[in-house]
Amino acid sequence: MIDHAHDLASVREATERLLTAVGKLDNASVTESSRLPGWSRGHVLAHVARNADALVNVLEGRPMYVSGEARDADIERDAPRPLDGQLADVRESADRFQQTGAAPADWSRTVELRNGVTDSASRVPFRRWAEVELHHVDLGVGYELEDLPAEFTERETAFLAARFTGHPDVPPTRLTDGTRAWRTGREADAPAVTVTGPPADLLGWLAGRREGTALTVEGGALPALPPL
Repeated sequence: MIDHAHDLASVREATERLLTAVGKLDNASVTESSRLPGWSRGHVLAHVARNADALVNVLEGRPMYVSGEARDADIERDAPRPLDGQLADVRESADRFQQTGAAPADWSRTVELRNGVTDSASRVPFRRWAEVELHHVDLGVGYELEDLPAEFTERETAFLAARFTGHPDVPPTRLTDGTRAWRTGREADAPAVTVTGPPADLLGWLAGRREGTALTVEGGALPALPPL
């Protein structure tokens, strides 16, 4: 069972870590490139803030975004703001998300995200947790995949492995960090490829944050994963 209250608390803690780290930057640093191609740190922070509002929409039964174009335009609009404005927006939007999450609700209901994707409302806090943690890493301010909470790394690895399960372009694959294992890719009686590596490197590869050079592959080449 998904514990949405636990995940909401984890989101709050992750947001505080991000805000503390970003609070040590200056206006010039916010305009510098992030680890995401074509995005400054300001773009990342604007996205984190607008994602909180988008997930409020989801929980309250509205479309996540008006449109993909509007989503992109909002990020471009907010990216150039100075540090103080970015910090205030991330905090205030995070507070709105927490307030919505604290309201009485049927957490077993199905909600709709982007592009027709549906999920249980109870998983929305975890999805927000992933946004905050991974984009904190994307900022390139000293927070690395190895610094992520172990619980988050394990759950996000399982989530992403499940996301690629059944994908026709991904061969049947077994993932393992030496103690835990997951299956992903096309359905098969046995995996064609086994990918082994440290938890942070497995997650980084699945999440498109690392190329997988630290992973060991048996049975073939490292699978090429479709974009998230």
